[in-house]
Amino acid sequence: MADYSYVVVQVAEGLATVTVSRPDKLNALNANTIGELGRAFHALAQDEAVRAVVLTGAGDKAFVAGADIAELAQMRPVAGVGVSRQGQDVFRFIERMPKPVIAAVNGFALGGGLELALACHLRIAGDNARFGFPEVKLGIIPGYGGTVRLPRLVGRGRALQLILTGDMIPADQALAMGLVNDVVPHNALKDAAVGLAERIMANGPIAVALALEAVDMGFHATTEDALRFESSLFGLLASTEDMREGMAAFLGKRTAEFKGR
Repeated sequence: MADYSYVVVQVAEGLATVTVSRPDKLNALNANTIGELGRAFHALAQDEAVRAVVLTGAGDKAFVAGADIAELAQMRPVAGVGVSRQGQDVFRFIERMPKPVIAAVNGFALGGGLELALACHLRIAGDNARFGFPEVKLGIIPGYGGTVRLPRLVGRGRALQLILTGDMIPADQALAMGLVNDVVPHNALKDAAVGLAERIMANGPIAVALALEAVDMGFHATTEDALRFESSLFGLLASTEDMREGMAAFLGKRTAEFKGR
């Protein structure tokens, strides 16, 4: 794995842990950090040994507390479009990863940090986590996909309330609105995220990858197109050794041993 200045990547037993590491800045996202996240996730997508990814932030205070305001303050219009597009491209790649990406939200997930969590497939929050889009308080709007993903996840009204007020909400409220999948004690967050990843990794990796692809495609397509796409992937899986192993294991009342073939 490549060396990074602001991202730490560890891989063990098929599980990659990616940690945004700028603890002195509450892991705020500057251009270099976003670039490193992009390179890290591209590498993990190609690594056949990796079956799932847990994404978190360094320290106990923040997942990612937002974008780097000192850097954003220097923006001019054309540069601002480029800043937004860079973040959007990296986060969209994460969203389209063929391997499940689980955000372990260990503190503040604000602005770009919330947008990064939204790009992950699943989100588990420590009970100390706080979520919000404070951009309007700075005279800007979310620019890394927040105005797109949040309404689709929690509904237009709830999303607009967060985006227009800039209010910050606690983990239990985020759970109630469907923003996160689960809330656990802060000191149990790592184990909860790893446990969820392990439950997914026990399943057929090709099936998991195509399930992710089907949901992403279906979310952006008409119902008829999405159904046809689902059928195609369903049929494609019938050609895999994993399907035969999974069904044979079920009929034989044993645990399946998937090979990803």
